[in-house]
Parts: sequence; C-alpha cells; structure tokens
Amino acid sequence: MTATKDQFFKPSRVSATDKLATTDKAAREIIAEEARRFDTKTERLRRLRMERDAAAPEEKPKKARARKAAK
Repeated sequence: MTATKDQFFKPSRVSATDKLATTDKAAREIIAEEARRFDTKTERLRRLRMERDAAAPEEKPKKARARKAAK
C-alpha cells in the first residue's frame, strides 16, 4: 500500500462558490423531487375522485319544505 498525500494532509479548502453550487444543486433536486411526488399524488387522487363520481348514481335534489307560519 502506497502512501498518498491525502492520508497525511487535509484536503485543500473548498471555495465558497463551490459550496454554494453544491448546496444549490442539492436543494433544487430535493424541491424537484417533492414537486414530482406532489403532482403524482394529486393526479392519482383526481383520477380516483373522477372514477368514484362516475360510479355513484346521481342523487335528485330534495325539495325544500315550506315552513309553517307562526300563530
């Protein structure tokens, strides 16, 4: 096993722009994944609601009763 400089010395400092780019990329990936999950869930629920509404028989609206006049 040969010795390398990484075993003896700390790696060089990462620039602030590199850290920012890495953080930005990770955040955007997380946000995109959450948006994808949200859209998938919304589509699934919308499809199920449409199927449920199509299968349910239409209900006739009930007639409102007339109130009795007070004496």
